[in-house]
Amino acid sequence: MAGELKGRVALVTGGASGLGRATCVSLAEAGAHVVVADIDADGSARTRDLVTDAGGSAEVVSLDVTDDGSRRAVVASLFEQHGDAFDVLVNVAGIDRPGYVTDIDLDDYRRVMAVNCEGPVFLTSEFVKRVQDLPEGRTADVVHVVSLSAITSGSGAIAYNGSKAGFLNATRCIQRELREKAVTLPDGSERPFPCRVQSVIPAAMDTPMMEQWGIPSHLMMPPSAVADTVRTLLLLHPAAFVPEMQIVPRLEPNFPR
Repeated sequence: MAGELKGRVALVTGGASGLGRATCVSLAEAGAHVVVADIDADGSARTRDLVTDAGGSAEVVSLDVTDDGSRRAVVASLFEQHGDAFDVLVNVAGIDRPGYVTDIDLDDYRRVMAVNCEGPVFLTSEFVKRVQDLPEGRTADVVHVVSLSAITSGSGAIAYNGSKAGFLNATRCIQRELREKAVTLPDGSERPFPCRVQSVIPAAMDTPMMEQWGIPSHLMMPPSAVADTVRTLLLLHPAAFVPEMQIVPRLEPNFPR
């Protein structure tokens, strides 16, 4: 698998820690130049160093996925710097703010929605606008990391579960829209839109965000397991795509739900 992403530039949000960091490492191992995007400059720098110390290629950008100006500027800058080689976006960034309906904080709720749903949807919009003119034979890739919480209901998790459910359905809408943008050729065959959007729906991973829930580590997946799944989706034959892939720990106590 080493080198199979060589020549491709991948923007990974939430790259300063957890699954974002593991995804940067995994894609770099496969030859991609990774762009570590986060608001945490120190964490992003540590991720970059992990990649480069292992012989990979990486750079850091400051990106607030909730800020439209930041999203537009980063996407424009990367296309200016890397051109059509910038053809991978992985939306990993996510936050959680627990709260029950009787005590949830409105600002927390809005922040979770902005990071987990609105941000990645509009970052994908900016990216897809840029890659829609790729030459025939090229396929850009977007991978959305959703969550099993998109299809479950948890106490004290209104903001997180709601945001991920919205993100999952938005992803389905995007996939349908891109299918409809296929070009019909004179012979009646179709040429697909030059970008595919796939999604991974993971259950609990052993990341900093999960510490607040007190789940034993052995009941969760290492983030590398999900990161390697993202890499596999990027290496999938361009004639195919995975609309949704659930991935859960083998010891997940409540699956299937």
